[in-house]
Amino acid sequence: MNDTKSPLRRFFSRQLTRRHGGLLVFFGVFLALSFLTRLVLLVKASSDVTWTLSLVASFAWGVLFDLGAAGWAALPLLFLLTFLPGSWFKHRWEQWLAHGVGFLVIYGLLFGTIAEWVFWDEFGVRFNFIAVDYLVYTTEVIGNIRESYNLPLIFGGLAIASAAAYWLCWRTGYPRRWAEAAAHEPFKSRLAAGGVWFAGILAVGLALSESQLPAFKNNFNRELAKDGLWSLFAAFKNNELDYDQFYQTRTPVESFKALNEELVEDGSLLLRPGELDTLRYVHNDGPELRPNVIQITVESLSADFLGIFNRASNLTPNLTEIAANSLVFDTFYATGTRTDRGMEALTLSMPPTPGRSIVKRPRNENLFTLGSVFRAKGYDTAFIYGGFGYFDNMNYFFGNNGYRVIDRTGVPKADITFANVWGVCDEDLFRWTMREADASAASGKPFHYFVMTTSNHRPYTFPEGRIDLPSKISGRAGAVKYTDFAIGQFLRDAATKPWFKNTVFVIVADHCASSAGKTELPVQNYHIPLIIYAPGGHIAPGHIRTLTSQMDYAPTLLGLLNWSYPSRFFGHDVRKIDPKEAHALIGSYQKLGHLENGNFVVLSPQRGATAYHYDLKARTQIPQKPGDYDLTEAISFYEAASYMYKNGLYRELTTEEFARFTTLGQKLLQPGKIATNP
Repeated sequence: MNDTKSPLRRFFSRQLTRRHGGLLVFFGVFLALSFLTRLVLLVKASSDVTWTLSLVASFAWGVLFDLGAAGWAALPLLFLLTFLPGSWFKHRWEQWLAHGVGFLVIYGLLFGTIAEWVFWDEFGVRFNFIAVDYLVYTTEVIGNIRESYNLPLIFGGLAIASAAAYWLCWRTGYPRRWAEAAAHEPFKSRLAAGGVWFAGILAVGLALSESQLPAFKNNFNRELAKDGLWSLFAAFKNNELDYDQFYQTRTPVESFKALNEELVEDGSLLLRPGELDTLRYVHNDGPELRPNVIQITVESLSADFLGIFNRASNLTPNLTEIAANSLVFDTFYATGTRTDRGMEALTLSMPPTPGRSIVKRPRNENLFTLGSVFRAKGYDTAFIYGGFGYFDNMNYFFGNNGYRVIDRTGVPKADITFANVWGVCDEDLFRWTMREADASAASGKPFHYFVMTTSNHRPYTFPEGRIDLPSKISGRAGAVKYTDFAIGQFLRDAATKPWFKNTVFVIVADHCASSAGKTELPVQNYHIPLIIYAPGGHIAPGHIRTLTSQMDYAPTLLGLLNWSYPSRFFGHDVRKIDPKEAHALIGSYQKLGHLENGNFVVLSPQRGATAYHYDLKARTQIPQKPGDYDLTEAISFYEAASYMYKNGLYRELTTEEFARFTTLGQKLLQPGKIATNP
């Protein structure tokens, strides 16, 4: 019967019984599991993918990246098979050790498969930079997994599946024949074979790059073409992307010239015309308002969860009631997909940086922030967080940019009634906030608080009995409704305080619940709420329908307070610009988008660029042909932001500088005055 085998089959049979035949088994198992993973993800995304021949391309490219990932993963095994002496395959204990290693390898591959399924459920993509961050913050991540899933069942099931797979492999008889041959293969022979394997792995590994993937019209199809392990390696390597190295550029002079033309569209005055700086004077008529400002930044709150944006939703009765007496921004967009991205935009009013956010980058101290303007006006500023603020470098960022930090580490256990791995329940967080507000009010000093919630995050657990949905098993819906309840309760309690009428309450999301979509940056998914509630009448209720992003939040809020101040913000007071000139900057880890007047330009690494026509009302995103769009504004914003951060120019103003530039700005308001580049 063996004589009837095909030449290819005979070749593989011979190779399997040689020392490096174990690599073929490893590659076979790896590719099979990778195919299974891709198939499962396809089923999960069945309603989102494009069912055309492009799926064939997805799977074909997927095999290439699976081979590359298998090669990198096989390097330790290659080393062992090449250099282990033959005696290791003769003794019984060494054979049992080899069995144990084989079992663990299969277990690890199966675990990676399950991990990627879970990651896809949460983010709608293969492993990326988020997974890299998760490897850093193991306490929170492992705790989140433990509280969200039945780990004994999962680990036990993986052990049974791994044992079954290894047993089936053993039953083929190849492992026994392989071990016998491996014990007698000469060193020179296995060294030569190892060299061939290493050269092949290196060639494939270095030749492949995700930038080579074709431009799939549907981003889900493109994600299916990737390999999770390969993407994890790539994300780890490219966690910090230098704009000048990877993206389309102009000269800094050209970018700042175009940028400053944009920045003065709101009537602000350049304080350093011709310089590589965004410094300008923002003027507002009328007396300055000095209310307290409590900014409630809600975890993962997409606009579609709110009844005011989605009539089918009944999850936010309190926010619906609050919005009726508030200033509501109808077309407000997140700049990114992570909490640190929201913090970056809401505090710095800067475009999203490629790779890591500035919150997690080095040299992020003493920056020009919303808090620095409040402090220049005599305010107490604080960052209040229900979790451990070392996560995502939050405590360092806020603590080194003038905010007092209150997090879980400094709060007595008696002040915590309920907590999960991410932090205390929102009710506890708001009680802390109330206590801080009482203390600030008693001191006679106005205050600005950046309050960050955590309850609307997997595992979606919260105190029972507060709402009509159960904790955890109700998932995101229950968490949203609980957060809504907690905000409503906080405002009702605050209404009993003497400082209530002199306080502006801001309710805004840090980012959307999910950014996964058919396009590389699905604009509609970035829609989040911004609600400004002023019970004392400082800010009139109503609606702002002008396109706005988180980058515009700080200057718009200060404009609503009638503040005049020197500013380095990249955003506008959107009330003061032509709606046709309004724009939103939307990004991900690698993609940098600029939306203006229906044109959505996306910059990508390898100096790529694509564009779409986006209809805000219909929420449709249609590709444009190359050459039909202008990249000037997109490049100017992102390149200038990168330049200012890298060169330490986006720094806060000292007390003396703030006063001096304020005086200069007031002088420039007089006819005929010109800035003198101080």
